[in-house]
Amino acid sequence: MPPHRPAAFPAARLRRLRRTNALRDLVAEHRLGAADLIWPVFIREGERIEEPVPSMPGVARLSLDMLVPAAEAAHSLGITTICLFPYTDQGLRTEHCEEAWNPENLTNRAIRRLKETLPGLSVMTDIALDPYNANGHDGIVREGEIVNDETVEALVRMAQAQAEAGADILGPSDMMDGRIGAIRQALEAGGHHNVAILSYAAKFASAFYGPFRDAVGAAGRLVGDKKTYQINPANRDEALRCVARDLDEGADMVMVKPGMPYLDLCRAVKDGFGVPTFAYQVSGEYAMLQAAAGNGWLDGEAAMLESLLCFRRAGCDGILTYFAPRAARLLAG
Repeated sequence: MPPHRPAAFPAARLRRLRRTNALRDLVAEHRLGAADLIWPVFIREGERIEEPVPSMPGVARLSLDMLVPAAEAAHSLGITTICLFPYTDQGLRTEHCEEAWNPENLTNRAIRRLKETLPGLSVMTDIALDPYNANGHDGIVREGEIVNDETVEALVRMAQAQAEAGADILGPSDMMDGRIGAIRQALEAGGHHNVAILSYAAKFASAFYGPFRDAVGAAGRLVGDKKTYQINPANRDEALRCVARDLDEGADMVMVKPGMPYLDLCRAVKDGFGVPTFAYQVSGEYAMLQAAAGNGWLDGEAAMLESLLCFRRAGCDGILTYFAPRAARLLAG
């Protein structure tokens, strides 16, 4: 049924319901809350370390002893999920990426520590090989080619190790073909029936990822680009096919990445599939807003909250954002 058409002016004055804060809140069509936010956190080895990421003002790599109180503070603000991204020691980055499934690697130790300390917090992980790869790619490289099937085998081992460590949500972000089905089958066979998969189903070969690669130490190692496995930004229909495939293979939730330049995809995924839909407000989006606010060109807090609300309006059930703790504090008043 088409939407109701309002009466003609002056019987209908649409500004009547915009007149006061109370009226605007009463008729707001979408709302933003702390529980809608997933906080991506960069972790590193060491003790008492809070190491700023220069290209992401306000973001730091945290040692595990600093991670726990930061997670406790975020949880107290109503943030229910954090996502871990490791800054791996350069000496552990190899052609075969064996550190990715080491039960004692940085991510798996962080999972266990968080689940022991904050059992009510959902811990999400990243499944891709770039933090462990000597070549900086999300997959294994053979003679200049990012090989699909061998990479999927490695990703399955990585997923199994993270599930054993206690992860609640696995986030395959690699964009290899067939990885969701292989991971789901391995989780079922291993008794990890309740581990959820939030697939980065529509991940584009974007220019907005640069600061993230700085944060995880992959930028200087990346050989070539990721255009043979991430989606061409021009391709909407291909992205929807990728979403359909991942859902068919066993994904519980799906992700659009980046976020703000791809709000049309967020809406199309939500309307087309009716599944839990997320977006990642990626490092480049964060850095742009922070830089503009730092130069006095934007009201930083207002722009931050507006950008997050727009994800909700576009159909997203939640947003991965580096702004999560700051936004949650503002939303709490």
